[in-house]
Amino acid sequence: MIEPTLTAPSDTLRERFRKLREKEFPWTAETTYLNNASIGPIPERTRRRIDAFTAKRTAPYLLPDGDLQQILRDARAAAARLLGAHTSEIGLATNTSYGITLAARALPLRMGDVVLVPDREFPANVYPWLMLRDKGVHVEFAPNTAEGWPDEEFLLERLEDPRVRVLAISFVQFSNGYRADLGRLSEACREHDVFLVVDAIQGLGQVPLDVRKVRIDVLACGGQKWLLSPWGAGFVYVRQDLLEVIEPVVCGWMAFQGTDDFTRLTDYNPDFHLDGRRLEMVTLPFQDMAGMIESLTMLMELGVEDITAYTRMLREPLVRCAELGEFTITSPLSPEHDSAIVCVAPKEPAEAFHHLKRANVVCSMREGAIRLSPHCYNTVREMERVAAILGGHAP
Repeated sequence: MIEPTLTAPSDTLRERFRKLREKEFPWTAETTYLNNASIGPIPERTRRRIDAFTAKRTAPYLLPDGDLQQILRDARAAAARLLGAHTSEIGLATNTSYGITLAARALPLRMGDVVLVPDREFPANVYPWLMLRDKGVHVEFAPNTAEGWPDEEFLLERLEDPRVRVLAISFVQFSNGYRADLGRLSEACREHDVFLVVDAIQGLGQVPLDVRKVRIDVLACGGQKWLLSPWGAGFVYVRQDLLEVIEPVVCGWMAFQGTDDFTRLTDYNPDFHLDGRRLEMVTLPFQDMAGMIESLTMLMELGVEDITAYTRMLREPLVRCAELGEFTITSPLSPEHDSAIVCVAPKEPAEAFHHLKRANVVCSMREGAIRLSPHCYNTVREMERVAAILGGHAP
C-alpha cells in the first residue's frame, strides 16, 4: 500500500481548500460540519449538474437514449479513474449493500466454507454474508485488538486455514477510522487463494486506493459519504479475470448482450455482457449518476493524496489537546492505519456531544465515542474551536 504524501506546502493546501470552501460549500460559514462519515454534502457544481438534468427531465424529449447511456458510461469511467481500474471492471450500483450482496451470492462458495469478517464491522458488510447460512457457509467474526481495531495479525493467521475462502473487510472502519493495510492483506489472500472483498465507502474520497497496486477481488462503494455524491449513486468493482467467470444471481435486463439496441429488444440473447454492465440492475438513477460524475471529477482535480494530507493537518489541534490529557483519541494516528475519521472520548462523551451540537458542530456518536470526520472544505480554525469545546475551554 503506497502511503499518501504531502504533495504541496501546507499554506498552498490551505489556500486551495479555502477557495474550494467558498465556491462549493458556501453554507459552511454558518455550521461546522464534521459528519462526512455519515452524509457528505453535495458541492454546488454537483447541485447545478443535477438541477440541469432535472430541468430536462420535466420534458423527456430533451433526454434522448444516447445521452442517458452516455451518463452511465461517464460514471463508470469516473469510478474507474478514482480506483485505477479499467472501465470494464466497473458496474454502477445504488449503494454499497448491492455490491457486497453481489459478492456473497456470486462468488463460488460451498457448504463448509468460511467467510472471515472482523468483529464490529458495519452491518452492510455483515448481513449479506450471514444470509449464506442457507448454503452452509459459516461466518467467523475475528476478534479485535485491545484498541477495538481489526487484528490484522490474527486475520493473516486465519487466512492459512483452507476452509477460509473470503476475507470481507472495510477499507476504513466506520466506528474508529482504522484503515486496513489492504496491500498486506491482499498479498496473503492471493497466497492462500482467498477472495478479498472490500467495503470501501468510508475510505474512497479521503484516502487513495489503486487496484493496479493492491489486488482486490470485489469492492463496493456508495457515493453519499466521502465522495460527496447523491444518495443512489455508487459502484461495484470486480477484478477483470474474476468478472469473466462469475454471474450475478439477480440480473437486470440490460445485463445481457444486445440489449443496448432498443430496436431489437426481443432478439433475446442469454449471454451476459463481458464487462461490468453484467452486474447492473436497471433502471439506474441517471440524475444521481450525473451528480456523482461531477463530484468525482472535483475530487480528482483536487487530488485524493492532497485531501489526505490536508485532513491530517486538520486533526492537529485535536492531537495537541489529547497530548495534554484533555480527552483520548481512540482512532489510529500512525500513517499506516490512519484516516480522516478521528474519534475522541472525553470523560463525559454524551455531555460533550451536546456541547458540540449547541455550538453548531455537526458530528456523530458511534460506539461510545464522538466521531469527527472532516473533509476538504473544513478549516484548522474550525478544528481548534472543536478541540477547545471538547477540552472544556470554549465559552
